[in-house]
Amino acid sequence: MNDLTKGNEFKTILFFSLPILVGNLFQQFYNVVDSIVVGNFLGKESLAAVGFSFQINSLLVILSMGITMGTSILVSRCIGERELKRVKKIMDTGIIFSLLLSIVITVLGVIFCEAILRAFRMPPETFDMADTYLKIIFIGVIPTFAYNTLTNILRGMGDSKTATNILIIAMVLNIILDITLVAVVHMGIAGAAVATVVSQFFSWIACLVYMNHKYPEFRINMVKLEFQKKELVASLKIGIPAMIQQVFICVGFLSIQYMINGFGTDCIAAYTAASKIDSFAEMPSLNLGKAITNFIAQNLGAGRNDRVKKGSKAAFIMCAGISVVTSFIIASVPGFFIRLFTKDLAVIEIGNGYLRIVAGFYLIFGLMQLINGILLGYGKTVIPMLSSILSLCLLQVPVAIFLSHTAFGYRGIWIAAPIGWIGGLIIRFLYYYFNIIRGKKKFL
Repeated sequence: MNDLTKGNEFKTILFFSLPILVGNLFQQFYNVVDSIVVGNFLGKESLAAVGFSFQINSLLVILSMGITMGTSILVSRCIGERELKRVKKIMDTGIIFSLLLSIVITVLGVIFCEAILRAFRMPPETFDMADTYLKIIFIGVIPTFAYNTLTNILRGMGDSKTATNILIIAMVLNIILDITLVAVVHMGIAGAAVATVVSQFFSWIACLVYMNHKYPEFRINMVKLEFQKKELVASLKIGIPAMIQQVFICVGFLSIQYMINGFGTDCIAAYTAASKIDSFAEMPSLNLGKAITNFIAQNLGAGRNDRVKKGSKAAFIMCAGISVVTSFIIASVPGFFIRLFTKDLAVIEIGNGYLRIVAGFYLIFGLMQLINGILLGYGKTVIPMLSSILSLCLLQVPVAIFLSHTAFGYRGIWIAAPIGWIGGLIIRFLYYYFNIIRGKKKFL
């Protein structure tokens, strides 16, 4: 366990957030590798099929992180307060809840996979491929949820390096399996999905073995987990708003995908490639937000309000610097990144347009995610939930619908994204300013 209540605040947050960043980058690599291999060996139709499935898979990963947010924050607080006996109860309860939910999602996903694809207007030329890929991905929900639960627990303990090391190994495994199953064995799009699921199983088991070895006092026995209703209630008080937030995010992004699917295979393939680059660009801010959540939770639990103030300021400086550099890189050479996925000129042109529009607003996105993380660290989960619902479902999606029916076409969908970010930042900042800065001056 790492104590986040000691040492230089800037260095503590930086060294805690870097492994989270690297780990989540490798998490994204699962699907990116699938897309690169599929796009280059199987063509743009297969790339489009993987693209839609990627949206579903990404949203499931986000959901799994959201439902275990309460577990992570409670673990951080207990460690800060030195209530170590309670940590095991929180861990077991969080694992049980996550596993049960993942089983339900897997069963429903496999049963209703075809219906989901029809509902979202998947083009006929990509339908069967998307169905095959997505059904296999749904099977991987169980290890994905289990692994993300364990990583959130580790972060609550102040350990952000272990998950990264495991994901690096899993990523190498995924690359080897992708190339072998798609290019050598010729399993087609199914091979890419199988490679991803096998790698996810590896990550889960490896993380479980490590935790049992490293932290014997918190040993996890998957057949003898202890359920505590009290701890579930405490976790859900924090986690339910985060879970609701992720559900609405899922609805919002699926609505956007629905609109994109209506513009045909080229647009779907372009969005598949460009959105993956976008995900990488957003990742540093997202993970800095996660790091500041655990930093604040531990220090508040330990009564170190002075470190909360200094740590928040340090995080703002890091966020601004990272966002500006990222914007410059993406905006300078968008075509370079799109060509990693496809050589189709029409797809490249559409993807370039997406990146040129959103790249200029990464600072807005970064500040939004950082304030979100600060609020979660304080246990303020309702406002992040409401701001996500309002900015995405009541601002970005309606604007996208309107603009996509004008001369902007699919470009209107791209334009709507930064508009949603601006709205989300304004809502979060107003609450942060009036209820944290001014309302709790002893903290900030």
